[in-house]
Amino acid sequence: MNILVTGAAGFIGSHLAERLAALGHTVRGLDCLTDFYAPALKELNVTALRDRGIPVLPLDLAVDDLQPAVQDVQVIYHAAAQPGLASTATFQTYVRNNITATYRLLEAIKDSATLQAFIYISTSSVYGAIATGDESTEPRPTSYYGVTKLAAEQLVLAQARDQRLPACSLRLFSVYGPRERPDKLYHRLIRCILEDRPLPLFEGSEHHRRSYTYVDDAVDGLVAVLARWERCTGEILNIGTDQAITTGEGIRIVEEIVGRRVQIARQPRRAGDQLQTQANIAKARQLLGYNPLTPPRVGLEKEVAWYRQHLLGRLDL
Repeated sequence: MNILVTGAAGFIGSHLAERLAALGHTVRGLDCLTDFYAPALKELNVTALRDRGIPVLPLDLAVDDLQPAVQDVQVIYHAAAQPGLASTATFQTYVRNNITATYRLLEAIKDSATLQAFIYISTSSVYGAIATGDESTEPRPTSYYGVTKLAAEQLVLAQARDQRLPACSLRLFSVYGPRERPDKLYHRLIRCILEDRPLPLFEGSEHHRRSYTYVDDAVDGLVAVLARWERCTGEILNIGTDQAITTGEGIRIVEEIVGRRVQIARQPRRAGDQLQTQANIAKARQLLGYNPLTPPRVGLEKEVAWYRQHLLGRLDL
C-alpha cells in the first residue's frame, strides 16, 4: 500500500516508517523539522529512512501545500505533533502544530479517491493526571498538549462519525527507546549518567507510575491496525504496556545498566504532569491481538546501547 507517515523524522514516526517499509509497503514521510529539539538528531533519523528508500518531504502541515504529500496515498499515519510539556512552547504553538496542522491535513484529503485509512496517533495525556481507565473514560487533560491533542483527535473522529473519513485514533502510553526525544526522561537520564551531568528531576516525579512502553511494542500496535482495519475504523484504542513502574524504579534500572549513579538536581513540581498511567489494553487485545512483551530492563538496555553508539561524543545536544 502507499502510506504517508507525518512526523516521520521524529522518534515514533521514524520507527513506524521503517517497520511499514520492511513489511513491503511503499512509504513516504513528511516532517517540517522544527527546532523543538536538536535538528541534528532528526537528521540522523531522516538519513536512516532515506537509506531504506523512504523519502521525507520537508513540509509544514500548518502552512504548506500538502497535495504532493497526499497524492495517491491509501493510508495516512498522522504522528506529527507539538509534543510534551515544554515550557518554551506557547499555547498558540500547540494550537498551530496540533489542531491547525490536523485540520489542514484533513482538508487536503477530503476529495481523495484513494484514501482507505486515516490513523491518528493520539496520547494518554488526553486522560489527564490519572490514565488508568479504558477508552470510554472521560478525557480530562491537564496540559496544553493534552487539550490540543484531544481537540485534533475529535476533528478526525468527527469526520469518521459523519461517514466522511475511514479513521481511528490510537492513544499511546509513555513510549521510550532508541531515538527517544532529548526532553523525555530516559534520554535525559542516560545522557546525564554517561556525561556526568546532574539530572533535573521535578519534585515528586520519582513516585509517578507510568506504563513505559518500548517503541517496538508501540509500533506493533500501530501496524496491527492495518491488518484488522474493518474492526478498527471509527474506534479509539489504547496502545501501551499494561505493566507500570515508578519513575524512581526506571531510574534505578538505568543506573544498574550503566553501572553508575546519577546526580539529582531537584526542580519545582511541573504543572500538567501525569501522576499515574497504566494502559488498559483489553480492547486492543481483543480487536488487534495486541500483546506488548518488552520488559523495562530489556528496552532500556537497547536505548543505552543506541545512545552510546550514535550519540555519545558524536552530537552536541
